[in-house]
Amino acid sequence: MLSKNITLFCMCLAFVAVCMPILFTTGRHLISRMTATATYVAGTHSMAFVTAPSQEVAKKIASGLVKNKLAACVNIIPNIVSIYEWKEEINEDSEVLMMIKTRTSRLEEVTKFVRENHPYEVCEVISSQIDQGNPPYLDWISSIVPEKE
Repeated sequence: MLSKNITLFCMCLAFVAVCMPILFTTGRHLISRMTATATYVAGTHSMAFVTAPSQEVAKKIASGLVKNKLAACVNIIPNIVSIYEWKEEINEDSEVLMMIKTRTSRLEEVTKFVRENHPYEVCEVISSQIDQGNPPYLDWISSIVPEKE
């Protein structure tokens, strides 16, 4: 009986010796990931999407948004096709898409700026909050776009 207990004890020690470093490393990695994103408040930042008739128009709007500290970055995605109904007609247009990264608190100002500088009668400005992401990137957005006063 004592021999079985010693054997069982030795097997447990061997298991712990093999598994503990793996568990420790995995646990440390998970804890580090949790603390890296735990400080971010979901929805602090948003992405706004705006279509434009050309790259030139998009570059003008994007430059103004970044220059005025309303956006940290604007990606201009070329060659999209938009199919939509306007004034009871189905239209198909080539456009570009702007993906604007900003603070959620500044979306109203972003929308106002786009409306004042966009050639469309009714321009698209839609947004989605960022729930999570790369903490240094999200911190960078915050460092570029000041909080709304």
